[in-house]
Amino acid sequence: MKTVNCMKVKLETTADGIRFFVKVVPASSRTDLAGVLDGMLKIKVAAPAEKGKANQHLTAYLSRLFGVRKNQIQILSGIASAVKQLQVAGVASEALQQALEQANE
Repeated sequence: MKTVNCMKVKLETTADGIRFFVKVVPASSRTDLAGVLDGMLKIKVAAPAEKGKANQHLTAYLSRLFGVRKNQIQILSGIASAVKQLQVAGVASEALQQALEQANE
């Protein structure tokens, strides 16, 4: 796993939750954090980018990482793109930062 500088991830707090961008690298050897790229969280996903499989693996991975249910993670934009805007409902930005820091240990 690559060390992720959590402070470089741009998080936006809204009334509906925390929003941030991710850059997804599909068809990787395993699903894992890959770093931060231009304020986006870069995530390698083991699933191919076909029929929504990479999106499903992404939300499942993030739900485990952040300790939330999969239905709390919503893809707001970029369904068919490598760059996606996500929203995580019912969690504070501090909790997301802490989860990212713990994933680096």
